[in-house]
Amino acid sequence: MSRTRSRIAGVISLFGELLITAGVVLGLFVVYSLWWTNVLADRESARQADRIRDGWAKKAPGPDPAGPAGPGALDTKDGIGFLHVPAMDKDEVLVKKGTTPDQLNDGVAGYYTEPVKSALPWEKKGNFTLAAHRDGHGAKFHNIHKLDQGDPIVFETRDTWYVYRVHKILPQTSKYNVDVLTPVPAQSGKKAPGRYITLTTCTPIYTSDYRYIVWGELVREVKVDKDRTQPAELR
Repeated sequence: MSRTRSRIAGVISLFGELLITAGVVLGLFVVYSLWWTNVLADRESARQADRIRDGWAKKAPGPDPAGPAGPGALDTKDGIGFLHVPAMDKDEVLVKKGTTPDQLNDGVAGYYTEPVKSALPWEKKGNFTLAAHRDGHGAKFHNIHKLDQGDPIVFETRDTWYVYRVHKILPQTSKYNVDVLTPVPAQSGKKAPGRYITLTTCTPIYTSDYRYIVWGELVREVKVDKDRTQPAELR
């Protein structure tokens, strides 16, 4: 074999090895992004959830949540309560303040503080707006597409279960569509102020090009008893 052919063969061999190495690195990155970040986030969210429940257990049931001694006063970095969505096949999701990637990376859902400020469940009127990752970092809203009209969404605070029912789904909208977060989102079909909940996440799966939106409306409140008996929708 001539020196020229030998050099070409060497270059091709080196290029092939580089491609294999790049493939391995890419594969490891995918495993890290879609699996290992879930493991880490689930561990962290479980730790934080245990902390908030321990805090609840040490306090006697308070007055109305909007009062100074109720969950409204617990609006801190520790979280305000837990989201339960049976149709998503996920365990309870700790809800905290804020929706930046760093805040959601702990495997929690966050309520919006901007560009439109979220209402909180115990307020008389408003839209309780939440975001969570769909893939990686706990992927708490990965199965949001399994929700259908009429499905329950339950939010648990120290003193109260807030039971919502899904009334409208928007499978895809612009990531810049902040109107979905307003107190009365026009695209939800509602015309008057009420007590609503909005779940938002990225879509399609494994991308962040658009947003998937689910709207619900509060149908009842159930006071927490001494055994923390779950409402019928979660049993």
